[in-house]
Amino acid sequence: MIVFPAIDLKGGQVVRLAEGDMDRATVYGDNPAAQAKHFAEAGAMHLHVVDLDGSFAGEARNREAVVGIVGAFEGYVQLGGGIRTREAVEAWFEAGVARIVMGTAALKNPQFVKDMAKEYPGGIVVAVDAKDGMVATAGWADVSDVPVVDMARRFEDAGVASLLFTDIGRDGLLKGCNIDATVDLARSVDLPVIASGGVKGLDDIHILSLHAHEGIEGVITGRAIYDGRLDLATALAMAKRD
Repeated sequence: MIVFPAIDLKGGQVVRLAEGDMDRATVYGDNPAAQAKHFAEAGAMHLHVVDLDGSFAGEARNREAVVGIVGAFEGYVQLGGGIRTREAVEAWFEAGVARIVMGTAALKNPQFVKDMAKEYPGGIVVAVDAKDGMVATAGWADVSDVPVVDMARRFEDAGVASLLFTDIGRDGLLKGCNIDATVDLARSVDLPVIASGGVKGLDDIHILSLHAHEGIEGVITGRAIYDGRLDLATALAMAKRD
């Protein structure tokens, strides 16, 4: 199972939000590239980056910071946040991003996401962000009437690399990952699932890794690392061992 340390960007700074609320941001640093390098030194080979400003604007807002991260991190960078056009997808792949995460576009323009998945095999991840079982979009500001499983199934035969499932009600709160909902989704669809939202410690990493054979590809963790509750090197070793 892959452990993705997270770098969320707001105004060029490394932050974490509580429940996706831009007004509840905690700043953890002003040098994203240095943070990426620090994660690499701990053994990370995969990184999850989000342009938070871009999520709300619908276009890149932290490009310079992302390019700096890609240059500093020797592994694979997975990027999300406001990527909703062909031009944006092409530009980010050209910049060295390994995988692109699409959420709002997947709900509002699924054919576009399917087209991108065909053009970039293994390069597109569909974000399924949930609030009370329904899909949320536009930086989690809007909640749709589409059930999470229904949206996920739309992309089963589209060639997307995986699904990124986030329980918004837990994200950035250290409540513990919603393991039951994540595993249920993985069992319900024929796509790998990445868990996100609320990871609070090694227990979450361990339990999720036990379900890797059921389709749990990885887990994203941010605040637990930044707050010192989760040692990244230990988490990476546990995920590899289990």
